[in-house]
Amino acid sequence: MIVRSLSLRNFRIHQSSSIDFSDTLNFIVGGNGEGKTSLLEGLYFLCTTRNFKAAADNELLRFGEESYEVNGIFQDTTIRKARIYYSAADTKRHYLLDGKSITRATDVIGKFPVVLLTPEDHQLTQGGPADRRKFIDSVISQSNVFYLSTLIEYNRIIKQRSALLNLLREQRRHDYLVELDAWDELLVKTGTTIIEIRQQFIEEFNQFICEAYSHIMPGEEQPVILYPLLQGSTEIVTESIFAERLAKRREEEIRRAANLTGPHRDDFIFMVNNTALKTYGSQGQHKTFQTALRFAEFFYLKMKAGTTPIFLLDDVFGELDTKRSSRISEYLKTVGQAFITITDFSNYRFLAKSEHDATIMVSRGSIGI
Repeated sequence: MIVRSLSLRNFRIHQSSSIDFSDTLNFIVGGNGEGKTSLLEGLYFLCTTRNFKAAADNELLRFGEESYEVNGIFQDTTIRKARIYYSAADTKRHYLLDGKSITRATDVIGKFPVVLLTPEDHQLTQGGPADRRKFIDSVISQSNVFYLSTLIEYNRIIKQRSALLNLLREQRRHDYLVELDAWDELLVKTGTTIIEIRQQFIEEFNQFICEAYSHIMPGEEQPVILYPLLQGSTEIVTESIFAERLAKRREEEIRRAANLTGPHRDDFIFMVNNTALKTYGSQGQHKTFQTALRFAEFFYLKMKAGTTPIFLLDDVFGELDTKRSSRISEYLKTVGQAFITITDFSNYRFLAKSEHDATIMVSRGSIGI
């Protein structure tokens, strides 16, 4: 997958910006607040229908304007055109793919595989279980439509079951308990499917983690991801085991009005040299693991999707030492097209830049090549 061009109108600080990209590395250069990250936001928006800054539409709208627009042209075996349009008047966002209106995110996710590496990725290794689940679910969802639909259904079940547990805490009625049995059956079925797919994914993904890590720290450290099933169980999780564990915690769930058992509470343990990274890892190891996760995601999606993902790197070199930065820069040569934001080249002499790469200067929302 190649991004041919991007245009922004009244998006963030950009009044009207259009860029044609190189097929190789695209270095987006500008100071803080000049609008360089907005280009990555626009690309990610088109690929996922979501803004990675989690900003509301009115925050994306340029000050004093009534609407914004993001357009992109993608090329794989065919040319695809994606457009996002928002009007403050009707407070509604529209997504169009090749001129046709798209109303479900599931109709877009996976069509333009995308990988994003940002300083906020420190949450992957240093944050809570929800951050790691979000990462794992995102990677699988981009390569497995069935998993994405199952995950959406599972989250719906969790929401409905939570509401019912609240009712049961207030009043233990027989009809509520019968309804809970029905939700439990659905929870077990979809939850077991999610666990099985996650387990298979981790087995495959660990190979990609090792490969990526070895490019950044060759031969020095051995990474691995562990997936303790159902909050620490080492058993192979079947529907019967899931149902048994769920039944044991029913009274506690009703008392607390909370869903306490299932893959929505699982964690993934990141290890380096048989040691838990979160507890004992150095700052350098955390940064290396975070970067390796994104390179592993890139090459995993490339294998599964049969197309090259779009790789976005937002201001990541500033937090890495020269040794790791240099190796990451060399590793980027194997990616193909990538989009990299930096403040200036003077502090990044280690960057491996070729004559085919593009330099895009961004200043106050204006573009220069």
